[in-house]
Amino acid sequence: MNDAQYVATEPAQMTGAEAAALIKTKQLSCEELARSCLARIAARDAAVKAWLWVDPDYVIRRARELDKLGSTGPLHGLPFGVKDVIDTADYPTTQNSPIYDQTKVGRDAACVAVVRGNGALILGKTDTVEFASGGRKALTRNPYNPAHTPGGSSSGSGAAVGDFQVPFAFGTQTGGSHIRPASFNGIYGMKPTWGTVSREGVRMSSMTLDTVGWYGRSVDDLILVGTAFRIPEDPLTVDVKGLRVGLCRSPVWDVIQPGGQIALETAAKRLMEAGAIVTDLELPEPFTRLHDAHTAIVNTEGGSSFLPEYVNAFDKLAPDLKAKVENVLQITPDRLLAAYSVADACRPMLDAMFGTEFDVILTPSAPGEAPVGLHTTGDAVFNRMWTLLHAPNVGIPVCRGPANLPVGVTLVGKRFADSRLLAIAKAVAPVIDADPTAGLRELWG
Repeated sequence: MNDAQYVATEPAQMTGAEAAALIKTKQLSCEELARSCLARIAARDAAVKAWLWVDPDYVIRRARELDKLGSTGPLHGLPFGVKDVIDTADYPTTQNSPIYDQTKVGRDAACVAVVRGNGALILGKTDTVEFASGGRKALTRNPYNPAHTPGGSSSGSGAAVGDFQVPFAFGTQTGGSHIRPASFNGIYGMKPTWGTVSREGVRMSSMTLDTVGWYGRSVDDLILVGTAFRIPEDPLTVDVKGLRVGLCRSPVWDVIQPGGQIALETAAKRLMEAGAIVTDLELPEPFTRLHDAHTAIVNTEGGSSFLPEYVNAFDKLAPDLKAKVENVLQITPDRLLAAYSVADACRPMLDAMFGTEFDVILTPSAPGEAPVGLHTTGDAVFNRMWTLLHAPNVGIPVCRGPANLPVGVTLVGKRFADSRLLAIAKAVAPVIDADPTAGLRELWG
């Protein structure tokens, strides 16, 4: 069955942007969409295990209230999953930690408040790696093969959107916790420029790395949520023909796997066939030091972040988180200063590449397909550099790898040029993601 023949028959099968258009014209009610998502969760959550907290009766009451109110913003009636390191007024925030089991903060994190204030319906809390950092893994499974990880730490959010249980979900990224699950679950992900979205009410593990992002099932979905965060739609039309694309295999290309290589080369080939100018981008020497710099920063700042639990709940804190507090890696002040300095030097160098050399950078989202087992969330090796550089990223699905699991690629843009990156992503997505309903056909049947 090809794309032209496939028509969504259930509201939960729609992209968020498609559902928003129908709600706006009164062809779909908020309650109908919410019930469709809840039905999908009821049918699939025993297998996928994406959710920690969902209250169906409460969700229906809120959906009915939104139907009474009429339009309350661009996200009116659109369900969101919220990673359980992000506070919500109506659900507990446990951070998948025994330390905070059943803890209810009673207020929304800033990012949740923004989407709720723009009409969104908070569906529930999604499972996560403990503190989005280490310790316990989520119980979530990859919707395409339950023997494989959905990635992490935004495990439940990625799987819930990928399995058509919810159109949108929040994730966070310190290394590759947001973009990598987008690749593994065959969905679209937006990691905005660091600092674009307030982290108030989000559990921090690294002050200079942690970034809030969101998932959807199309670039239009990412743009729609972006408008709520004051990322305006770029008014300039992007033509794929003549688009200058820097193909960056990155300094860690030696760990690429067949699935990741196939995805990157397939995306590049499709872009070239559409008229884009794809040129190899080999980053200069300072960039080769960014992976070591990320290690120094994430572990040192993690030590500060988890000190309260270390002092007050030592017996319940995971060993790998204790190790950060105890500085087991023996990161010296000089090494930490060097790490901050190389990041500070590389960021403007990356910015300068856009406009003069390239319009966008194309790079792997992960080494390959989702690994087997729930003991792992995969390797963030292809993401850490871009997170440390604070650059905006958009994850786009490409194809299936040798194990028939989804694999995607990442588009990287200039800092604070998120609008332009999204416009480029919208132009190239139909080229890169040549079979956008493949997941729907496979998972829904």
